Amino acid sequence: MAADERTGVADAVVAELRARGHEPVAHGALSDAERDDWAWASEAAARDVAEGRADQAVVCCWTGTGASIAANKVRGIRAALCGDAATAEGARKWNDANVLALSLRTTSPALLEEILDAWFTAEPSLDGDDRANVRHLAEIESP
Repeated sequence: MAADERTGVADAVVAELRARGHEPVAHGALSDAERDDWAWASEAAARDVAEGRADQAVVCCWTGTGASIAANKVRGIRAALCGDAATAEGARKWNDANVLALSLRTTSPALLEEILDAWFTAEPSLDGDDRANVRHLAEIESP
């Protein structure tokens, strides 16, 4: 879990993840020992996933755009900026997204619950046409 500031739903994301049985590793402004800029914090959370210390991550900044871009710079990461539950479900289902990016500005507590419900309920599609997209992503990531 990464955020560049403790505003909006930053603390609510941590609380929601804990309520759902997850133990988030805090990065950025959520950690007293780390830098709080969005690029550094989002990359740190993405590296947790890429290096196997976490299954998934949530990264946040004011718009969510910078956090998603920084996370996507890490090999093996598929970060999706999700502003609603349908987008979160689709990102998991069709893109096998492993990092959820959120806007601290536009995500309300109620919307956060809906997005997390969709994110954690959806699974990557087993449909052959959908899997072709995931295989293509893997080819792009290969050296």
